[in-house]
Amino acid sequence: MKPEAPSAPFVGPFALGTLSGPDQASFPGLVIPQGRVLDLRTALDEPALTTRGIFERWDTVLPRLHELAAATEAGWRSLEGLRVHAPVEPRQVFQSGANYRRHVIDLEVAHRAPDDPRTVEEARAEIAAVMDRRAAEDLPYVFIGLPSAVTGPYDDVVLPAWAKKPDWELELAAVVARSAYRVSVEEALEHVAGYTIANDLTDRATVFRRDMPAIGTDWLRGKNAPGFTPLGPWIVPAESIADPGGLRVTLKLNGEIMQDESTKDMLFGIARLVSYISQTSRLLPGDLVLTGSPAGNGIHWGRLLRDEDVMDGSITGLGAQRTRCVAESS
Repeated sequence: MKPEAPSAPFVGPFALGTLSGPDQASFPGLVIPQGRVLDLRTALDEPALTTRGIFERWDTVLPRLHELAAATEAGWRSLEGLRVHAPVEPRQVFQSGANYRRHVIDLEVAHRAPDDPRTVEEARAEIAAVMDRRAAEDLPYVFIGLPSAVTGPYDDVVLPAWAKKPDWELELAAVVARSAYRVSVEEALEHVAGYTIANDLTDRATVFRRDMPAIGTDWLRGKNAPGFTPLGPWIVPAESIADPGGLRVTLKLNGEIMQDESTKDMLFGIARLVSYISQTSRLLPGDLVLTGSPAGNGIHWGRLLRDEDVMDGSITGLGAQRTRCVAESS
């Protein structure tokens, strides 16, 4: 049986989502913490409006959203019975790897050579020093994901038959508002509309090309199966998040905590990631910047995803998502 979507609060007066009723088209919704939603197509008198369309003119629409959230007399409906979709359809998805200090240290220590003469403590200290230098002097590691991998926060995740080591990676995701191209670190956060939750699933068995090791990583195969990026449930405006560098990222597998880390452990914060990406690519309204996953992935625990597993992911102030894994039918 598919797990029910949990009731999950968020901070601030409102959030944005994409929802639909039974046999109805999806609509951009203004969601308030009382568990009610307003169809923004009607409220803004724009029948073709999408959530991404809101971000395309975020500066002018945001004040109107505040007015609508405060005027709760008419037009609101309960969230009960509505399907919650991914809150936005991005044109581009940028994914950051190796961006959590403890996560990288744990993996490096776990995979050191059998004849490494260092103690665990010595190895951790040396790797930690490398990570600190990297945060101060080096560049983020960013690659490209596919929008077609994005799915809703309560949808089932189909594990492809070829995915032998599917793993979870819960992450904070920033949603772009104004187009950003070659912006400075100081300017970068001005281009972020809000934040949401992403679970950036990875098949560890196909990340590295075994047929031609010199090619390196194969992110197409490892990360972009349909539904491999559960997103949402809501996008919380950036103004409601006092410190995106101080949020708690928690993932439970079948009720057991596997990831539980603060975003303070990121090597490169959101401003540096957005600025770095913008030096090469033009970020567009509604695009996603995934910020990397903290320690506690399945490869660390020696326990990867299986049929009927249920993942509960939450980030402070952003709500929670719940997804069930379903093995691909033959």
